[in-house]
Amino acid sequence: MRRAPLLLILAAVSAVAHVVGVLVAAPLWRGAEVLSLALLLGYAVAAGLPAPRWAVPAALVPLLVDAIRTMPAEPGAGDFGWVVYGSGDSAFDRTAGFDAAFAGSWATLAAVAVLLVAFRGRGRRRRLIAAAVAAAPVVGYAAVRVTDIGAAVAARTRVVEVRTDTTLTRVGGPGHDQADVVPALVLAVLPPLALALAALALAVLLAGRGRRLAATGAALLAVLALPLLDVGIEAVPLPYSVDSTALFAWYAVTPTRMLPQPVPALVAVVELTAYLLLVAGLTGADRAAPAVPAAAVR
Repeated sequence: MRRAPLLLILAAVSAVAHVVGVLVAAPLWRGAEVLSLALLLGYAVAAGLPAPRWAVPAALVPLLVDAIRTMPAEPGAGDFGWVVYGSGDSAFDRTAGFDAAFAGSWATLAAVAVLLVAFRGRGRRRRLIAAAVAAAPVVGYAAVRVTDIGAAVAARTRVVEVRTDTTLTRVGGPGHDQADVVPALVLAVLPPLALALAALALAVLLAGRGRRLAATGAALLAVLALPLLDVGIEAVPLPYSVDSTALFAWYAVTPTRMLPQPVPALVAVVELTAYLLLVAGLTGADRAAPAVPAAAVR
């Protein structure tokens, strides 16, 4: 059992190294995030897996897969590549925002879904009300963003009627109209909203089991929905800038030459802290379900 705290400390150190690399846009070591999650898995096994004992390893698997998939490239590896240029009259891509938001949230959403299945149960009404109140700002932020951009697009889209002797021609203004943009924006906010609601539901279930540390980690995962909302909305193809309500976009904190990625670094801090709290809070003795010692897992 002495090795368990050491593994947790090393996981935290690796997480810090990853965050610093994100902040300065120059990874200290490409595999820092992968190592942090792997050490976290080792810590969970060494400290004692909770019942059901498959839950924590199964939740960490998609996180590890995504960390490996998004591992930073070697220096200079991205200097060359194919560039494909589309035609100016190409169709509007309604799923671009959804794809971007889903790419950033699928692993966390899968991990939360696994833990929801493993620790499913009934939550107290008071905690459910608290979760609903906590979800309101996220849902409200998404609604404000979609409404604001949709209204701006509608205001800037010009439709001019040109009447001749025999015909009536409608000439559209620049870009795409509201009927194209609003459905794309709604699709873009769906994955982050699903993550926020699922994470808050998990926090309620864990709090009901006396796992307050793990419940705090789950609640932190709901915070990730906010920057993911802006990532998805930013990926929606708009021909002009109509975005004036973004609070968590990559430029929300002004980048500098020394610290070029402050917002992505803050997102990484919240994300990895949530994982550390979740795993640390789920291991060890549980009031409702005793932990399984590492020796019994073999």
